[in-house]
Amino acid sequence: MKENIFIDNQPLLLESGAIIPALEIAYCTYGKLNESRDNVIYVCHALTANADVADWWPNMVGEGLIFDTKKYFIVCANILGSCYGTTGPTSLNPIDNYPYGDKFPLITIRDIVKSHQRLAAHLELKSIYLLCGGSLGGQQAQEWAINSPTFIKHLFLIATNAKHSAWGIAFNETQRMALDCGPEGLATARAIAMLSYRNYTMYQRTQIDEEDKVEEFKASSYQRYQGQKLVQRFDSNSYYTLSKAMDSHNVGRGKESIAEALKGIRAKTLVIGISSDLLFPPNEQKFLAENIPYSHLEIIDSDYGHDGFLIETKTISDLINQYLFN
Repeated sequence: MKENIFIDNQPLLLESGAIIPALEIAYCTYGKLNESRDNVIYVCHALTANADVADWWPNMVGEGLIFDTKKYFIVCANILGSCYGTTGPTSLNPIDNYPYGDKFPLITIRDIVKSHQRLAAHLELKSIYLLCGGSLGGQQAQEWAINSPTFIKHLFLIATNAKHSAWGIAFNETQRMALDCGPEGLATARAIAMLSYRNYTMYQRTQIDEEDKVEEFKASSYQRYQGQKLVQRFDSNSYYTLSKAMDSHNVGRGKESIAEALKGIRAKTLVIGISSDLLFPPNEQKFLAENIPYSHLEIIDSDYGHDGFLIETKTISDLINQYLFN
């Protein structure tokens, strides 16, 4: 893996009309770019992940794995608004050295995609062989595939949707309400999010207490643990910014319809849903597959809920190999 920083001194005009004077993007690469500059797998990450896709998507990147570093040049960029090296609420602006904090402008999924396109141009990529992402990452991948239909050859979408649902927005708003409550806000927001990432079955399987208790339950300590774990590695302003960006997701905004926007995708596409996903239920992936022209749908039977897209890597790899790499 190679860690890199790209500084783009050109202003970035946001969908809101606000301008970020200059852009700093942290990104990781694996493998080598071929002479024709088209053996690229570009991964768009989800809400609190980072550019090191091999770390947060285990058993996907490496020699002999589905994203084979001997065959492909794998790129993953930390997204605009995050806190892992790319311009966001906690970063310093490269031009005026001003920390944004809670004054960072509203960004949308389309703004995040603009930053990816800046990086792709900097790397002089001729095309992307496979663009992929799950959850918020899948939202980015759709917008990019719609915006640059001939540039993206294959598309892989998992546990994502064409427009963020009222259910998903409600979860995000509830988490932002927690953020507004003070120092413990981020931990509480993450605990709320865990309820949408997993489900009743998984909690009953892993967090049930066998002995008689009246307090100090496993499920209680698990929620607190997950909350504090995120506090140690993420920033509350970035969490607020990126949850708002997720709410903005609507590939049909400014177009005839969502369905017509999806019809503009020309990449051969694999769409995967997770049977027990409460946050992005399978009907949302079915809608994607029904409206993306060259697409195939698979629903993975998993008890892991939304987190299944990070866990069921063996099944995911087999499906990618079957429907996109053959």
